[in-house]
Amino acid sequence: MRKLEPVQLKPWSLPLIVIAVVVPIVAAFMFGGPGAGLAVGALAAAAILVLAARASYDEEIEVGSSPGDRYMLLVVITRSLEDPGTAGAIAEIARAGSSATGADSERAPEVLVLTPAFAKPVAQWLSDVGPARFDAQRRLALSLGTLAAAHVEARGQVGDADTVQAVEDALRTFPAQEVVFVAGPEHAAQIEDVRRRLDRPVRQLPGSSPAQTPSRS
Repeated sequence: MRKLEPVQLKPWSLPLIVIAVVVPIVAAFMFGGPGAGLAVGALAAAAILVLAARASYDEEIEVGSSPGDRYMLLVVITRSLEDPGTAGAIAEIARAGSSATGADSERAPEVLVLTPAFAKPVAQWLSDVGPARFDAQRRLALSLGTLAAAHVEARGQVGDADTVQAVEDALRTFPAQEVVFVAGPEHAAQIEDVRRRLDRPVRQLPGSSPAQTPSRS
């Protein structure tokens, strides 16, 4: 894992940021009157809030203490897992991981399947996440069925709409030794984020059909 560096601002950058925010507001008050000034101020405040909401802390992902006697694998499903070949690959990863870590051979690997509940931004603002959770639960049921057919015992849970946040939340209570994503190329940035911030292996396997991922634009 690459060392994470804190984000640092140049000494001269803060005054420029303040000027960029304040000058348009002052100019609007001078040339457009109070109404225009308030409108520009509101837009500036909204822009700051949006940037703050999109910002993420570049910190190492914390993982709970592993039991040691049992191999634990986290499988993140962003696409429905319906391909027997992919399920077989997950079964092999679990078996190989259990052998490599010296886990108790009498205990089967513990597999947790995580499906993020993708929701459109408007739905999240309105707390209308019912359809997103239903889709995640459908994805989870299909994936657990495919894994069961490949003789993989697994349990599942629905996670946050943000894939990285969902992984962070899961690893706090499920200290997996490895993370496997069943995802398409549209999730490459999130997978790379997890890989960079996590001190254990992260793999990617193809899924069967794209999930309805909301636009982040």
